[in-house]
Amino acid sequence: MVLNNNIHDAALIFEGGGMRASYTAGFLNTLLENHIYFDYVAGISAGSSHSVNYLSRDIERARRSFVDLVLDPNFGGWKSFFKGEGYFRAQYIYEETPYPNAALPFDFETFMANPAKLRIGAFERNTGEMVYYSKNDIDDITDLMKIVRASSSMPIFMPPTYFGGHYYVDGGLSGGIPLEIAKKDGYQKFFVVLTRPQGYRKTQAKHKLPMKAYYRKYPRVAEAIFNRHIAYNQTLDELEQLAHEGKAFLVYPDQMPVSNRETNHKKLTDSYSFGYAQGQRDLPRWKEFLGV
Repeated sequence: MVLNNNIHDAALIFEGGGMRASYTAGFLNTLLENHIYFDYVAGISAGSSHSVNYLSRDIERARRSFVDLVLDPNFGGWKSFFKGEGYFRAQYIYEETPYPNAALPFDFETFMANPAKLRIGAFERNTGEMVYYSKNDIDDITDLMKIVRASSSMPIFMPPTYFGGHYYVDGGLSGGIPLEIAKKDGYQKFFVVLTRPQGYRKTQAKHKLPMKAYYRKYPRVAEAIFNRHIAYNQTLDELEQLAHEGKAFLVYPDQMPVSNRETNHKKLTDSYSFGYAQGQRDLPRWKEFLGV
């Protein structure tokens, strides 16, 4: 099986945002339903799940990952949080659900048959460095889902992920929008799926002393948490300038009805529906920018 892609001159970038990705899953599926296939995709945190679902061209999984999975009794909650398994049970979500006959099977064969380049960013806990994984780092589905989990390990609410001799926390600590790696990989045109409405800017995280105490053994994590707003806002400023120059198309949600930790199925279902409806409405503008 060989898949073909039709967008070769632009990078597809997925921002993170936890369960806000329920909304942007509607954008993702609008792309897939209309056979808009990018040859390069980069994602961080929830955007890494979007990236692999997109490359496996799995419309159903893209929606279920951020909507229906919350109905699974093994998904998480405060009980699992206080047991040390995380508010979102990462071990289960990323390493147990993607297999055949499990809760959220992943089409690894189609994913690997897609010739598109992939970049997933994770934050190395001890060094404070961002590490960007590619398909060259993936031998099997276990590797892939470890990498997605590493990118998605939300500080405090999920335990760190051990992979390849290193511990990782959420790649969103770098800012959450993997523009820099796409530029480094040679792209000059960008289609960016964001999880905050236009005009949003991040403010500095609160509770500095408790956070420093919590991460006293890992000061790079605490430092990144308190500097994240700077990197994030600088990236947004750069993206807006690129959009002004015609080099980027920024897909902002019209609204964001859920938080990054939302677990209410009705709210997530509505969030997906809003995103999907917006995608259908804006599709002609997307096609115009992409030349399809």
